[in-house]
Amino acid sequence: MLASPAPVSLTRARLPAPGRRWISPRRLLCRDKRELVEFMKLILIDGLGIWAQLGLVEGNLRTCLRKGNCSLITAKFELKPPPYHLSALEPHMSRETLEYHWGKHHRGYVENLNRQIGGTELDGLTLEDIITITYNKGDFLPAFNNAAQVWSHDFFWETMKPDGGGEPSGDLLELIKRDFGSFERFVEEFKLAASTQFGSGWAWLVYKANRLDVGNAVNPCPSEQDKKLVVVKSPNAINPLLWDYCPLLSIDVWEHAYYLDFQNRRADYISIFMEKLVSWEAVGSRLEMAKAQVAEREREEERRKREEEEEQTPHSEATKMFLESNDGDDSESE
Repeated sequence: MLASPAPVSLTRARLPAPGRRWISPRRLLCRDKRELVEFMKLILIDGLGIWAQLGLVEGNLRTCLRKGNCSLITAKFELKPPPYHLSALEPHMSRETLEYHWGKHHRGYVENLNRQIGGTELDGLTLEDIITITYNKGDFLPAFNNAAQVWSHDFFWETMKPDGGGEPSGDLLELIKRDFGSFERFVEEFKLAASTQFGSGWAWLVYKANRLDVGNAVNPCPSEQDKKLVVVKSPNAINPLLWDYCPLLSIDVWEHAYYLDFQNRRADYISIFMEKLVSWEAVGSRLEMAKAQVAEREREEERRKREEEEEQTPHSEATKMFLESNDGDDSESE
């Protein structure tokens, strides 16, 4: 198991002076996204008592937010339509399959999620943050399954297009050849992952940026090699966001994704998906976005490192000047 992040230290909180505008809890206590996740889990699991201990609430969190003139955001996630007509993927994926898969299953996840988070501390968070918080190191909180399935289905619809399939091009193809040896070997590995996922779940092509300690889950590919494409599979609602990977391509292997068209022939469904449905343009765009996000995160980490060094520099320079001054005094006295 990977080491968990250090718990959020409540002593970091700097309470506002009398008459000062109240600072949002995210800015007040959480220096980065990981600390926000840990802090929100405290809120969800321990309730609002911790806020009362800090003197930040009178009665409840909503009162605290109103005192700071902060409007309470109520989230209501919407069922996003696929980026094509429901019959546009025929004959490879039927309109009937999309009517059931998107119109009923996906819709059910969205409606259930909205019911679960309404009026809770999850209201107003992004879907990605809800997924990370409610995963809770594998001890799922109630909203996890629906939140993760909403995200994964939005992603899945955009992975496909009419007249898809074929081969990628550009940087995506070069990275596939570099990391798998050839495009054909990648396809074999992806098909194997999808076909051997026992029961319900997903298979993914992801961009792995060497985030070995992901805090909330065990990294399935804990190698030291970074900025690398890897194929992973996940059971049920689990998705690569929990491992801090950047998903590029996915296939849904829950039976409701293919049973109307292929019955129990999952292997045929996977082959048709790869040969006729994948939008390599979408996958390539996601790769460019992933590389940009990784580069931005590296710049942010470098900036933080410089700031920490600069905070220590004045003390070091003062000590050096004091020592040099004492040396000069000694030489004069001699």
